[in-house]
Amino acid sequence: MDTYPIHSHSLEKFYYIDGEQLGRHYKEHLSDYSTWDQKEHADKWLLYPQNIGTNISIDETSVSNGELYTIVTNKAAKGNKGCLIAIIEGTSSEQVIEVLERIPEEVRNQVEEVTLDMADSMRKIVRSCFPKAIRVIDRFHVQKLALDALQEMRIAHRWDAINEETNAKEEAKLSETKYQPVLFRNGDTAKQLLARSRYLLFKSPEKWTESQKIRAEILFEQYPDLQQAYSLTHSLRMIYAKNTIKDVARLSLARWYNKVGESGFKSFNTIAGTIYEHYDEILNFFINRSTNASAESFNAKIKAFRASLRGVIDIKFFLFRLTKIYA
Repeated sequence: MDTYPIHSHSLEKFYYIDGEQLGRHYKEHLSDYSTWDQKEHADKWLLYPQNIGTNISIDETSVSNGELYTIVTNKAAKGNKGCLIAIIEGTSSEQVIEVLERIPEEVRNQVEEVTLDMADSMRKIVRSCFPKAIRVIDRFHVQKLALDALQEMRIAHRWDAINEETNAKEEAKLSETKYQPVLFRNGDTAKQLLARSRYLLFKSPEKWTESQKIRAEILFEQYPDLQQAYSLTHSLRMIYAKNTIKDVARLSLARWYNKVGESGFKSFNTIAGTIYEHYDEILNFFINRSTNASAESFNAKIKAFRASLRGVIDIKFFLFRLTKIYA
């Protein structure tokens, strides 16, 4: 009966009934919320050990008002019923470990692979609770580090361009002459070029539109360091794109690491250090090419469900309705 929660706002719209009253009636009478066996601790933790599989994901998400919860899901369920293994308040490793260890050890030892992000707390949780599983750092978190470093360099150049333009305008004003901005062949000023290049730097060259190709050409002519940094991000993307084995990927990543060192870019050296720290877990991706996409998709479903309810007032009841669909 409770497989899919009632959306009282939809019924209110189509059948002209009191949505709030129906919602209360569902909560108090139509559903089995009042006798729910996890109701007492629902806002702190929820466990569904029967949903554990060999391949799982662990991630964090905001359930309401920016409050973070750690969520463990089973990849095999593909974001549908039976995917939810645990929802635990907070991201503290000690707190999450304490709850997950309520699951019998022999059940937790069934897990063979866990995908996660680079947070040390997540690594500690997986190492402690799923000791027989290999840990796989999600590829998109690694690529995002490189893209963030590239965008940091672009933004630094943009601030320089803004300051130069401001100074040039001030000089023109003092000399009582008309300010004439320098325009590139596509009509952009330096400030506009750097602002409008943001999105093209996220994409591979073959996905650029004609106007983006022209803009990229001008950008790299004016800022050769951005071309070099873009090349680093693109070569990292290509390491992941190739259907290669772990040992080959190890060599490719080592060469990329050396290129970062030769570039001398401070922002890239920082992320190279982070990658070095998680080297083996990053390379574990090339065993089964597993990602945390299912966890990210589940997070999106939580946000959509929250939006459909116009926010979360009663966190326990919200989680009850969520588990009816996904646990």
